[in-house]
Amino acid sequence: MLTIITGVLLIIGAAFNLIAAIGLIRFPDVFTRMHAASKAGTLGSGLMLVAIAFHASDISVGSKAIAAVVFFLLTAPISAHLLARAAYVAGIEPWEGTVLDQLKGHYTDEEGHLSADDEEGDEDKTL
Repeated sequence: MLTIITGVLLIIGAAFNLIAAIGLIRFPDVFTRMHAASKAGTLGSGLMLVAIAFHASDISVGSKAIAAVVFFLLTAPISAHLLARAAYVAGIEPWEGTVLDQLKGHYTDEEGHLSADDEEGDEDKTL
């Protein structure tokens, strides 16, 4: 029974990693590609590590696999956000089919400082 659970988790994890790889090829711009890689790739890798934790007869292997899953879940969204911001500040344009660009016109300089209007809209503050 444990072998079946391990196999199913590995197959599902591999499927999510395949979906992430297809998303990297098929999506039109860096922002959507990064979304596919960070979300589906993290889920696929996490499921594979959970499969290793189930299959391992040693508690140290299982605890390391679970720690790696937690690490993936904590770091992947942050790194994807930072890479997307760096790409946006560097001037990489979103896909022309993008419906809404909420950051357009809010970066004040080439260093990537984001400005925000206050309540009345009178002054800009650098965040």
